[in-house]
Order: sequence, then C-alpha cells, then structure tokens
Amino acid sequence: MTDEPAISIESLSKTYAGGKQALDNVSFEVPRGQIFGLLGPNGAGKSTLINILAGLVTKTSGSATVWGFDIDKSPRNAKRAIGIVPQEILFDPFFTPREALENQAGLYGIAKSERRTDELLEAVRLSDKADAYARTLSGGMKRRLLVAKAMVHSPPILVLDEPTAGVDIDLRQQLWEYVRSLHARGVTVVLTTHYLEEAEELCDRIAIINHGRLIANEATADLLAKAQDKEVVITVNRDLDGLPHHGCFRKVEQVGPCDIAITYSKEEANAGDVVKVLADAGYEMIDIRTREPDLEDVFLRLTRDAA
Repeated sequence: MTDEPAISIESLSKTYAGGKQALDNVSFEVPRGQIFGLLGPNGAGKSTLINILAGLVTKTSGSATVWGFDIDKSPRNAKRAIGIVPQEILFDPFFTPREALENQAGLYGIAKSERRTDELLEAVRLSDKADAYARTLSGGMKRRLLVAKAMVHSPPILVLDEPTAGVDIDLRQQLWEYVRSLHARGVTVVLTTHYLEEAEELCDRIAIINHGRLIANEATADLLAKAQDKEVVITVNRDLDGLPHHGCFRKVEQVGPCDIAITYSKEEANAGDVVKVLADAGYEMIDIRTREPDLEDVFLRLTRDAA
C-alpha cells in the first residue's frame, strides 16, 4: 500500500456558462483503502466534482489526480482507475443485465476471457435476473446493476453518488454488504449520501462541501467530537406549570404533560446540572433519557455557519 492518495484535488474550481460557480478552490485528498464520505446540501457541488473526476465535466481551474494519474495529462488511465455509480438511474431498457455488463466490459477493452460478468451478477444478487430485460427490474435492482457496471473493469476506486436514494431498507443493507466486501478487498470507496447515519456508520473520513467550498475534512470520529449540544428528555412527577430557564440551556421544549426536552452544551453543563435546575424549580425526576449528538448535528451546524 503506497502513501500516495487514491484521489488528490488541488484548488479545483468550476464556473459554468452564465456565471454559476459550482466549485470554489476546493482542495482535499482521499486516502487509499478508505471509505470516504463527500457530503453537502443539494447544489453544493458534489456531483460537479464527481463528474470532473469522471471526465464528464471540464474544470475551470485547478488539478486532480486519480490513482496517481492526472485527469488532463493521462485521462484514459484516470478513467480506468475509477468506477462511477451515478445518482440518476441510467440504463438501456432493451438490454439484459448480462448484456449490459458485457457491453460495458467491451467499452473498456476487456477481453472476453477476462470478463467477470457472472461473478458481478452474483455479487449484486442479480443472477436470477441475468437474462431479463432491464426495464423489468425494480428500482433497487437497477441501482445494483449500476454498481456492477461500475466494477466491470475492476477499478481501485468506486464512487457512489447517492446510491441508496429510493431504495428500501433490505436492498440498502444488501448494497452496503457488497460495498463492505469491496472495501475489505482494498477498493477505495467515495460515497455521497443524504442519509447521514449511513455516512456516520460507514465512513472512515468525511469532507463537507457547501456552496462550492470545502468547509470540513476530518476523520469521522474527530468530526463527531465537534458536536457539543446534547439533549435530555426528563419525566417529572407532575404536570409542568412552566418551562425552566438557565444560561446553559440552548433549547427547552415541553414534549408531554410531564415531559421536558432540554438541549444544552456539553462544554457548559452536564446532565446533573440540568436535573438540579429542575429540582430547584420544585420538580422530582421520574425518568431521564439522553440523546448523544450525531453527524446530523455537526452537518447542520457547519452548513449553517458557512451559509
């Protein structure tokens, strides 16, 4: 394993005709062998960045390398090193999954003796649909077919652009099982998703783009450590006759006749301080439930601050 990154992006910018700037001086690296999350709100520039790496969009300025190949100087090698699963479901309705994979392998110049069509169909659980017309597949099956197409040339990097959009829970789990198996074999995975719990569970490192700018790029654990707000829901011994107030409380909300949800900063207080405020107000605590901050809390705070 070399120390050279799987993907290196330096001062990358893209301005479309008409003046819309999709990317503004973005720089980061994707380490080899990781599952890397690329997050951001709709329109943040994620798909533009992916399309530049795929050779579908021309950058305005900056540079990018894929598996050590400059996308301008060695475009063929760069494209061969990456497999892209697009956000949109794109397929030819008159080809079967087997034909679709065979055609895709042919486009990459892979000899018939070296093609892995049956192996890929089995891996994405489409063996029983191998000879059915693609138009008869469900939405989840079409998504899995796109993953198989992206892997026909055995690229060391797989980019998944919103792969589980519109996919039910069972198929989502099947997809992640396959992605984890690829990762275990050394494939570097770049993931964009709006399901932040997926990114939190799967990704080793996460970058966040907002309004075309990079606003975060850290190990997932370090990013989660930035979340300072914590919530407790406390059940007291009688109906609430008012909401308690304290300087460390960020938000106070009544969520039931005897239930109150209090959000506070972990830097300024702890659960014991919250309980004391309620006790001083004359309430006896019956039950307490806590919610630890998650990636969604960090994401919302960072994108809000950068707006």
